[in-house]
Amino acid sequence: MLAARTIGLTQPLVWLSLAFRDLRRVGWLSLAHGLVLSCFGAVIVAVWHDRFWLLAGAISGFLVVAPVLATSLYALSRALERGESPCIGIVTKTWLNWQKSHFNKWGNDYWCMVQFGCLLAVAATGWVLTSAALITLLAPVPILTPVDFFRHVVLAREGWLFELWLALGAVMAAPIFASSVVTMPLLLDRRVTLLEAVLTSWRTVLANPIPMGVWATIIAGITLLGLCSLLLGLIPLLPLLGHASWHAYRDLVDTSSFPPRESQLDSGSGRVER
Repeated sequence: MLAARTIGLTQPLVWLSLAFRDLRRVGWLSLAHGLVLSCFGAVIVAVWHDRFWLLAGAISGFLVVAPVLATSLYALSRALERGESPCIGIVTKTWLNWQKSHFNKWGNDYWCMVQFGCLLAVAATGWVLTSAALITLLAPVPILTPVDFFRHVVLAREGWLFELWLALGAVMAAPIFASSVVTMPLLLDRRVTLLEAVLTSWRTVLANPIPMGVWATIIAGITLLGLCSLLLGLIPLLPLLGHASWHAYRDLVDTSSFPPRESQLDSGSGRVER
């Protein structure tokens, strides 16, 4: 069984410091991840800009699946930790060739990363539908723009729609955060099942409730900062959080008793090394 370590209250700040170092060392490749994710967010805004009742849920739902989208950022931080040079090959290998190191191509182990991504996508979709239904049914007027949302939901003098929306979002976000805080880095790095990874993620949160609450607040604050900058701030900030999540995983989980998930391929000879 994977063991969860306990950490200090300020350890999330250390993760950010290490992530900033990784971001500087990886350079444009990390920023390219942020650019892609920012563009994806811009597409969401462009499609639903006149339906803010749906856009609010879609943006937050997009952030739910961010741990999966940041998988290659974890791989880049791992490469730096190993003393390897971060390159585009690591990114393509993470998304296209990671399965080559699996012994059982049809077992649960092979599909665990895909399965977790699908579960997060289902959770994100559920929140999008719930958020849209809540705002549509309870808002006093149709919510079509951000101005409508702030005027008739956030600043409404009567009713508790905004408070209810926030509370419901928190209720749904808390278990998702607990289930995903170290799950994707763990699945990438070690040969464990999806259930083991999710349970380990929960154990890390239960073992460190206050530091993990601080970490969740930092993630929310940084993400909000990126969104408020017309998505441009997401270009450096999302990679920063991705690299920091790798360092969070390394501090929180003792993986010494589990074998690595992937083998390192010698590009010159094709020889597999452990």
